[in-house]
Amino acid sequence: MNLENIHLTSKEILEKDFKTSMRGYNQEEVDEYLDLIIQDYDHMQQEIERLQQENDRLKRMSSRESTQRVKQPANNNHQVNYDILKRVSNLEKAVFGNKFAD
Repeated sequence: MNLENIHLTSKEILEKDFKTSMRGYNQEEVDEYLDLIIQDYDHMQQEIERLQQENDRLKRMSSRESTQRVKQPANNNHQVNYDILKRVSNLEKAVFGNKFAD
């Protein structure tokens, strides 16, 4: 949701005055309805802010995880290389005997 498209604040809704005419609306009924609109509007604004904060938090978390994923393969490769070298060494010992390892 783009906040630039929001034209009114809850304060502006509250302070809006309507002209009355001879057969105008019931002022109390309009005020009660506007009060409900203001409450809903405030709740929506709070929810938008909460979701934006949650979105920012998740983006930061995702960014950190992707950075960690890039670093992990290097550590795993060292372990894999060590394991391969150890296996090759054991194979050489088995094939050529202990004198090759010395």
